[in-house]
Amino acid sequence: MNNFNKLKKIVKVFHLYGIRLTGKRKFDSLYKVYKMDQVFVLGLIFELELITKNQIKDEDAYSIQSPAQIIQKLIPNE
Repeated sequence: MNNFNKLKKIVKVFHLYGIRLTGKRKFDSLYKVYKMDQVFVLGLIFELELITKNQIKDEDAYSIQSPAQIIQKLIPNE
C-alpha cells in the first residue's frame, strides 16, 4: 500500500473521531483541544495501526500529543 492510500485511510479515521487535519488543526493537542482521555487516544492509534499495517512503539504511543505526530510515526519518510 503506497503512502497516499495510507494517508487517505488515516484521514477517514480521524474524521470519524471528529478530528480535522486542515491547517494548524493537525497540531492541536488531542488531550487539551479535543479533551480525549489517554484510553481513547490509544484506541485511535490502534485503529490507525490496523488500517495502515504499521506499528508504533509503545513508548511513542504514550508520548503522542497531536494528530501530526501520529501520521509522522505511521508514514515514515523514505
